[in-house]
Formats: sequence, C-alpha cells, structure tokens
Amino acid sequence: MASEGLPVQLASRVLGMSESGFYAWRGRAPSVRSVRHAWLTDVIQAVHSASHGVYGSRRIHAELRLGRGIHVSHGAVELLMQRAGIKGLPGNRRRRPRHETPTSADLVDRQFTRSSRDQLWVTDITEHPTREGKVYCAVVLDTFSRRVVGWSIDSTQIAALVTNALSMAIGNRRPPTGTIIHSDHGTQFTSWAFTRRAQESGLVPSMGSIGDCYDNAVIDSFWGRMQTELLNRKRWRTRLELANAIFEYLEIFHNRQRRHSALGMLTPIEVESTVPTALPVA
Repeated sequence: MASEGLPVQLASRVLGMSESGFYAWRGRAPSVRSVRHAWLTDVIQAVHSASHGVYGSRRIHAELRLGRGIHVSHGAVELLMQRAGIKGLPGNRRRRPRHETPTSADLVDRQFTRSSRDQLWVTDITEHPTREGKVYCAVVLDTFSRRVVGWSIDSTQIAALVTNALSMAIGNRRPPTGTIIHSDHGTQFTSWAFTRRAQESGLVPSMGSIGDCYDNAVIDSFWGRMQTELLNRKRWRTRLELANAIFEYLEIFHNRQRRHSALGMLTPIEVESTVPTALPVA
C-alpha cells in the first residue's frame, strides 16, 4: 500500500498495525526463503526461454530436478510461475484425414509400449502453410524412446516424401529384421516405393483401421505437440524458413532437450542411452 502512494500512518491505522513495525519490516534484510524464490524464478525463466516458451510447470519442474539437480516441489514451481506470469503452451488436437483403401493388417492393435528401441516405428505426414505455399513433413518415430529416427521435408507429399524419411531411419538405426513400421492407409504408405523399401530392409508393414486416429495415436500426439509448440506460433514467410525451424525442432529440441511425460520426464536421447538395441524379432 505504501508503494502505491498511500500514507503509512493511514494504512497502519486501517490494518491495525504500528508504523514502527512497518519501518522495521522494511529495513530488514530479505529472508532466506525470499532470496531462494527470487533465484528460482530466474532459473525457471531461463528454462522456459530455453524451451522456446513451450514448457509448463510439469516439464520445468522435471528440468529443474533431472536436468539441473535442483530440489524443489512442483507446487513451488507452479506458484513462482504464476507470480511471474510464466505459462506453457496449451495442447492442440489435430484432425486426421480419412483414407478409403485397406491394405496391410494392423499388427499393433493400439499397443504402442515396447521394451527396447527399434521394435516398433510409427510414421505419418503433416502439412503447414507459408506465404510461398505448403510445407510437408514426414516423420518416423520410435515408440520406445519417442525419438524421431527419420524425417523428410518437401513442397509436395508424393511417395518420395515418406520413402526418404524411412530411408533416413533405416540408415541411422540399422533395424533388426522384424521391426514393425506402422502407418495409416495414405496412398504414400501404400505405394510400391515405400512398401518395397520397408520389405527390403526387413521391416514389417502394419496399418491401423481406416479413419481411426487412435490406431496411430503416438504419432498423432506428436503432431499435436509440434503444431502447438512450433507451427502455430507464427506466420511463416518462406518454405526454407519453416523447413529450418522444423529441422531444429526435430533434431535438437524434441530428440535432445524436450522432457516427455511418457518417458518419466526424460528426453529420448537419455532413454536410449540406458537401454540396449532391440534383438531381432523371432
């Protein structure tokens, strides 16, 4: 009240306290708790900025605890973020297109949990506009670690887009025979080029039911996060600008920095560093 210009004598009388008590309080050094809260607020702001403004209280708390070794409760992080006006980004649901051509069987049946890397990959395409036209991105994701193991960006969504993403994944991982590659029934994934590339590398194609996003829920959730955390945050001028931003999001932020709730707030790289490569599927 005094900082807002109200007379100290009047404010003290209204609140039922002494003027001398107010001046004694104002002259005291900051408490240990207030100093720690000020320091934590600065650290929280740094973590929030490093996440490009994406992280909410859960992931900031995880980064403080796991990434920086700072012991603090989740409630304290929420309180300090609220006081400082720091907020994460809300979630976003993405509508999935429907396809009408049934092909491969569903070998996953919505069971995406795996005990090791390179047992189950999921793949899909997203698109986003720029002032020059649309940019299309295909991703191959390992469901065990949520790591993006292959990706491709282009101005068209022909079969080469998904085949190039798959080829990158195969080249990066050298998967064992029997690794499942799960997708929807889009024409790119039912194409001869994509199917042959998968089968020649020992991968086993799998496709969910037609028109049901839950049959590829892991990759659909990934696109929803990317839409919220990157694509919808600004209007993109050129395809090159957006392509560079997507590359940084996939390879740097998502794989190496982003803490995932499904992984116990670890990053995909941290998860894979503690678990061996999958054995061939019998």
